[in-house]
Amino acid sequence: MDSAVSDAAHGVSPLVEEDEPVLPWQTDPTRAPIATKIVVAGGFGVGKTTLVTTVSEITPLQTEALMTEASAETDDLTATPGKLTTTVAMDFGRLTLDDDLVLYLFGTPGQQRFWFMWDDLVRGAIGAVVMADTRRLKDCWPALDYFESCGLPYVVAVNHFDGSEQFDAEDVRDALTIPAHIPVMIMDARRRISAIETLLSLVGHALDETPE
Repeated sequence: MDSAVSDAAHGVSPLVEEDEPVLPWQTDPTRAPIATKIVVAGGFGVGKTTLVTTVSEITPLQTEALMTEASAETDDLTATPGKLTTTVAMDFGRLTLDDDLVLYLFGTPGQQRFWFMWDDLVRGAIGAVVMADTRRLKDCWPALDYFESCGLPYVVAVNHFDGSEQFDAEDVRDALTIPAHIPVMIMDARRRISAIETLLSLVGHALDETPE
């Protein structure tokens, strides 16, 4: 992973497949991109893998494993009965914005037993997207507490699922007691433009939060 990111920073892209577009910074060694790391976090089954997959311009790296009966007592599938797999390490994708700004996306595993990996995943990140599901808002509290405690800028993205009750962003802000300066938005992780708008909001918020 580190080798791939390093190669990308020097204009080499070993992760690009033949049918994927070649970007200016990939062929011109004088145009090193601005590489930015973003973490996508949230509760179990909230749509983190879907968001990374939706926006990634490369074939995303996924560490999905089949759900088994062994996890039945710890992984609540009440809100996501059709879920058959779960992330056990991380998701990784890449998105190039404005030719030279490259976002490297790292999706965290949602289950509590994998939280020990979060410290490594967030190292070097400019910020995080905390995804929330209005049917189980409490599942995003650990992520909110984590980023508050470590001081990493974050935004909250409500991923509305089919059949779930619709709420306004301000209703979610009030329910989670999110400070006024932190962006809260409604999004659909399956729609590329919606997911990109969320990432752009985070980049802007992280810039605002960074001391000059």
